[in-house]
Amino acid sequence: MSYQTVSKVLNGQAHVSAEKIERILASARQLGYKPNRQARNLRSQRSHLIGYSWESGTLDVANFILDKFLTSMVEQAEAAGYHLLPFPYRAGEDQIQGYRDLIEAGQVDGFVISSVNYNDPRAAYLLSQSFPFVAFGRSSGDQDFPWVDVDGTAGVQMAVEHLLARGHRRIAALAWPETSRVGNERLNGYLAALAAAGLTPDPAWIVRAQGTYELARANTERLLDLPPERRPTAIVTMNDVMAIGAMQAAQARGLTVGSDLAVIGFDDVPVAPYLNPPLTTIHQPISEVGRKIVEMLVKIIRGEAPAERQVLFRPQLIVRASG
Repeated sequence: MSYQTVSKVLNGQAHVSAEKIERILASARQLGYKPNRQARNLRSQRSHLIGYSWESGTLDVANFILDKFLTSMVEQAEAAGYHLLPFPYRAGEDQIQGYRDLIEAGQVDGFVISSVNYNDPRAAYLLSQSFPFVAFGRSSGDQDFPWVDVDGTAGVQMAVEHLLARGHRRIAALAWPETSRVGNERLNGYLAALAAAGLTPDPAWIVRAQGTYELARANTERLLDLPPERRPTAIVTMNDVMAIGAMQAAQARGLTVGSDLAVIGFDDVPVAPYLNPPLTTIHQPISEVGRKIVEMLVKIIRGEAPAERQVLFRPQLIVRASG
């Protein structure tokens, strides 16, 4: 048996019989063989590393969505013979520097970018360099790149339709700032559901702010201060942390969440079923998103065309007692 055949089998590239593969692998195990990644990288001119940088949130708040996203990417990358290389996030004009440094040093074969916003500078830079990347988030403007995303418009639309079916007509939205692409897509679901029902929201019912617990609680208190005929009977939020703030503001007023005020979140964080009351929310298939992104990126790195270049996952409404 030639050494070329043995090498190809050990690198998962040979097309030989299952019996021959098993004989080679058994011999490798007996000899304690371990592949020399550095030598393989020199031959292939690849690092077998995927770069990923993310903006950190509030230090005292766990980011369960990020944890699931990272875990799924790490597992999918390892299955494909790659590893994830985290690198520091830089804001403003320095945002591109980390990507430039890694490309010039030849330390990564591709990137995953997330929290994609309008005319994202990272996407623009990587496109200008013709460097492989896949985004968690859709393109905007003239940018055209491979992406995977969750349909936030459909998610919030399902939430509002559920509230309408329960008889609610005064439904408020704790939204994100106008600069947030993801926030605007989710708010579009709120507006579309109300329009389909022939309803026009009171301008006071749409409150834009950063998606924190503190701001959500304060803004809910303002909504509850509206005159009785304008006071919302239900609130949809852009994430579960905001929903928790809304619930606690209502409870501090002596209201029963679910009957006096319905609240729906977005994300389905692990604690959602254990809140009092359990939180109705929109579940994002984050693990599937992470796996699909890495699967697409590895194909692009290898010069193959992914089966789908742009993938939009549909979320799921999880009905519990809060809404």
